[in-house]
Amino acid sequence: MNHHQHLAMLESTRAFIASAKRMPIDGAWVESLSGATIDVLNPADGELLTRVPSADERDVDLAVQAARRAFDDSAWSRMKPTDRERLLLRVADLIEANARELAEIESLDNGKPVTVAQGLDVSMAAQCFRYMAGWATKIEGSTPEASIPYSPSNDFFGYTRKEPVGVVGAIIPWNFPLLMASWKLAPALATGCTVVLKPAEDTPLSALRLAMLLEEAGIEKGVVNIVTGLGRTAGAALARHPGIDKIAFTGSTPTGKAIGHAALDNMTRMSLELGGKSPVIVLPDVDIDKAAEGVANAIFFNSGQVCTAGSRVYVHDGIFDRVMERVAAIAQAMPMGPGLDASTQIGPIISARQMDRVLSYIEAGRDEGARAIAGGARKEGAGFFVKPTVLIDTDHSMKVVREEIFGPVLVAMPFNDIDSVVAKANDTPYGLGASIWSNDLSAVHKLVPRIKAGTVWVNCHSLLDNAMPFGGFKQSGFGRELGRAVIDMYTETKSVLINYA
Repeated sequence: MNHHQHLAMLESTRAFIASAKRMPIDGAWVESLSGATIDVLNPADGELLTRVPSADERDVDLAVQAARRAFDDSAWSRMKPTDRERLLLRVADLIEANARELAEIESLDNGKPVTVAQGLDVSMAAQCFRYMAGWATKIEGSTPEASIPYSPSNDFFGYTRKEPVGVVGAIIPWNFPLLMASWKLAPALATGCTVVLKPAEDTPLSALRLAMLLEEAGIEKGVVNIVTGLGRTAGAALARHPGIDKIAFTGSTPTGKAIGHAALDNMTRMSLELGGKSPVIVLPDVDIDKAAEGVANAIFFNSGQVCTAGSRVYVHDGIFDRVMERVAAIAQAMPMGPGLDASTQIGPIISARQMDRVLSYIEAGRDEGARAIAGGARKEGAGFFVKPTVLIDTDHSMKVVREEIFGPVLVAMPFNDIDSVVAKANDTPYGLGASIWSNDLSAVHKLVPRIKAGTVWVNCHSLLDNAMPFGGFKQSGFGRELGRAVIDMYTETKSVLINYA
């Protein structure tokens, strides 16, 4: 961290990072039972930030037991919805009150620009708690009229109840650590569930800081437990734990499949928000500059480490060269650096391992005949930086076009008619997001239903709203985050039929 000591940072941020060495289980901040730890690095310089506990199966078991007690025996599950609402609103206020510190923690741990962390990650996390707080008092069943054919009378009263699913195991990725924690915790708590949260091993710090805010808000012990650990140990133990009622996972499709298999053995409920290879379609009527800016933002935001990143762009061949020239110029002009530097637009990739993976994809693209008109290499010096890269001369036989890279790498292809672009956009195992760039309302409305994706943006990309459900088609997972839809992911429906004859 010494490398960035000259960058402005709050005293409280320094103090938190220096002290973040334990995890909250059942209201106590503990080390792992084995004493093992994980090194948490700053991706901007590769230096050690701190060490957190490396939880294993035994720690996970303690956390699940604590969550089970909090669900079955404590006041939490019997709490009035208005009291749950008030607690979640308090959490939102505390996130906002500590916004700068949370943003700095996120920026140091994940590498993203601190301005983005504060403006997007932190503010959306607060909004998510506020939005879900409102649902606490609006979860309702129905009263269907009974018509039972083999009963002489119709003296029946039927109704349904929505009940919390129980103990939730939440496993989140490293690209939006605080926001993903909020996406899982807020609806789980609004419905009355208890949670064991496993943050990504690369970015555990903001979840630990959030746990302190939950305590400060008055959420009782055992309701939220956090296990910092490796995916293959702590994550796997959580996914297959028989005491978990529901697994909520965000991450890659291969990991999602493994978690799904483990959960299925116990018939554990699950929602999986997985990878993507989102198409961006640019129709011929666009303003070239605005479209190019949109295309660049769609892929280079968060250094391309976004599940909905617009990583495949299809531009009408009449304007392909002009749009791509402009995108390449934007890519080359983006300032790269540590997240705490106010001028940074492109922060580092999360880890050396991920940086090497991204670079190997660029290499594979070149080997198959793709040509880089921007980027195509790592930035020299300390840290895990990959230059924003634009590849042309690409086609659907190439690995870079088919597979999720999760880095700042755009593959671009021209098209000349709508049917061909629809076929190409849908020629992928994924279906998370897509965007269409056009001012032709008729063309847009005809195109939207033909794109197989959970979200289609028009003249924007990767914008999220807490009221809009978010999730994928095909191998991008199942279930939904956010909106009214997420409440169903954390509740069970019970039917009650009363014979009052």
